[in-house]
Amino acid sequence: MSKLIVTGGQRLAGRVRAGGRKNSALAILPATLLSDGPSVIENLPDIQDVQVYFDILRSLGVRVETRPANGGEAPRGVIDPSGLVWRVPSDELAKRLRASYYLLGVLLARYGRAEVPFPGGCDIGSRPIDQHIKGFTALGAKVTVEHGVIKAEARRLVGAPVYLDVVSVGATINIMLAATRAEGTTVIENAAKEPHVVDLANYLNAAGAQVKGAGTDIIKITGVTGLKGVTHSLIPDEIEAATYMIAAAATCGDVIVENVIPKHLEAVSAKLQETGTTVEENGDALRVVGNGRPRPVTVKTLPYPGFPTDAQQQMTAFLSVASGTSIISETIFEGRFKHVDELKRMGTNITVEGRTAIVQGVEKLTGAAVRATDLRAGAALVIAGLMARGETEISEIEHIDRGYERAVEKLKSIGASLERVP
Repeated sequence: MSKLIVTGGQRLAGRVRAGGRKNSALAILPATLLSDGPSVIENLPDIQDVQVYFDILRSLGVRVETRPANGGEAPRGVIDPSGLVWRVPSDELAKRLRASYYLLGVLLARYGRAEVPFPGGCDIGSRPIDQHIKGFTALGAKVTVEHGVIKAEARRLVGAPVYLDVVSVGATINIMLAATRAEGTTVIENAAKEPHVVDLANYLNAAGAQVKGAGTDIIKITGVTGLKGVTHSLIPDEIEAATYMIAAAATCGDVIVENVIPKHLEAVSAKLQETGTTVEENGDALRVVGNGRPRPVTVKTLPYPGFPTDAQQQMTAFLSVASGTSIISETIFEGRFKHVDELKRMGTNITVEGRTAIVQGVEKLTGAAVRATDLRAGAALVIAGLMARGETEISEIEHIDRGYERAVEKLKSIGASLERVP
């Protein structure tokens, strides 16, 4: 266990590079098990969640090797499923991240049956799997839950129409994985449009699958009998990039965030510009210049391409010092305001009413002892600490390690004053 000591008042400046997309990695790593040969996944983020997934794959007999990419920019992973054996993943590993449930779709497609313990991940509210079950059932599987284990079994999977009652990224991905090797065509309506859904489809198609429409609300998957191993480079992580963008604005900094796809960040860029922050696009980089106290704004989280829920907590921290009252509406996860109690220790004036936070801007924050309640809450507290006067001590920072690669090193490279201590 360790904690972060953040000393506020430093203006961030320089260049920082976003790593590979966390959510792409956590969907594509299990997808490699659908192939008959080894796959090479490049631009892997160096984060705890990826290491946990490696451990899960190894426990299933999969050979996993990692090595630095050319130039040492990002690691790459070689995943060889030739030794894959059917077994139930360990409960301890499955509960360490949400994406362990993608093994349901993969094992169901390969073996006709799957048993996976209920997944874990951040405690940010209700995250039901009913849409996953609906999709598997439509494809011909019988799904039950016994003693905390999700069990799915099908004599054969047959393509079918699936209409998602709510837009669910996890269900969209899981149904895609199962349908890839089903007989016939599966049509997912009201599908999620997130960039990592498209990234997964690109990997699957390169491996020999037939997936059309990813990035729209209708995805068609025509099943194939097998896939081949391929080399695939993950897209950049726009939430990591958004976090550095907000940190730059919050410290009145001047930061160039490299290795981004600006289109994926349009909602964040537009909202920052509303606050008075300057955002300039230059190819695969964004320059963010903070211009004093932010103007108050209204933020409403929505599925992509709307404002991402994964950047809401960081934006809330930034707006806590705005020159007026901001309204934050969280429409995705009802438990995503747990960071507010921690921010109040630093002098914020925030009132939560259901899924809405009323943020009355204060002139300054002061350092305090706080704890990260989840991954993005940890990032929000780091941003608050960078703005605050004095020292902020953030505990339970293992949440941050789950989704941000070398966060301390990267922030220090652009002028932040923070240290990781036991």
